[in-house]
Amino acid sequence: MAWLEVETKIRVADVVQSIKDMRERIKKIAKLKKKTKKGDDYFAIKRRGYPKKAFRIRTEKGKCIVNFKKWLKKYWSKDVVVKEEFEFELPKKSLDNFLALLKDLGFEEWVKKRKVNETYIYNKDKNVSIELNRVEHLGWFVEIEYLAQPKDMNKAKKRIRQVLRELGVNQEDIDNTGYTKMLWDKGIRDRKFFLIKKVKKKL
Repeated sequence: MAWLEVETKIRVADVVQSIKDMRERIKKIAKLKKKTKKGDDYFAIKRRGYPKKAFRIRTEKGKCIVNFKKWLKKYWSKDVVVKEEFEFELPKKSLDNFLALLKDLGFEEWVKKRKVNETYIYNKDKNVSIELNRVEHLGWFVEIEYLAQPKDMNKAKKRIRQVLRELGVNQEDIDNTGYTKMLWDKGIRDRKFFLIKKVKKKL
């Protein structure tokens, strides 16, 4: 079943005091759920320039999760974006076969995104997660996300705006540009960390 990912992203100044202040503000309205490291490998059809469509394989705690999203821009506003999300788990023993299929279909690995994150659950609504992320090469961000069914989309937007107000976020700090686009614009691919290279080393 596909879900709607209703979310917003805030840039946090990459200085110790700003990060500390934001963490304290989050802790006042949410409880820490987990701390993780995530590595996302993005694949797209070979083409020049930034691809219009792509998907990722996330490796986390020995699992491989395939994820792709459709951008539902008709529901977007300046502060909140909406995407339809599809996800399934790939058995690790099948990874090399899956990568061979991707190559045969013309897909290539084009960007590697690595981040360390703290995930908090909003006290007033457990459907809202607040992530404090340090993304390699890009810095610190806060993501506020609500996974919703279509009928709950407007409720999700209201909740996210409520969290923005409680965190005291300025509108100019909101930046919903995708991380892969930011990495692409900076010319960063991190090929030495690509998943395909790891698989090849094992063969």
